[in-house]
Amino acid sequence: MDQVMAIAKTHNAIKVVRINVRIGPLSGTEPKLLEIAFSISCAGTIAEEAEFLTETLPIRVLCNSCEAESEAVINNLSCASCGGYNTKLLSGDELILARVELQNAD
Repeated sequence: MDQVMAIAKTHNAIKVVRINVRIGPLSGTEPKLLEIAFSISCAGTIAEEAEFLTETLPIRVLCNSCEAESEAVINNLSCASCGGYNTKLLSGDELILARVELQNAD
């Protein structure tokens, strides 16, 4: 909410209309709990009526053996191409404030 309110202040917004957050399955963030926390933290602010949307990002790994990029699942970060476990996490642990839509006094 601090980031959202700072963005709204910078753009002289009178209302926050929509907030989009991208969440990776390995971020340690539960989307439903984040939604509840959001509704509590924005009470009494210009974001009180904002629509809160979450997008789940895929887990992607880079294989250090065959150099292939592939999607993986939470409990199995192996390479989809060669099956190797010597992989590097490319994405899936993000928690990103992706978009904030504002309403100005215009």
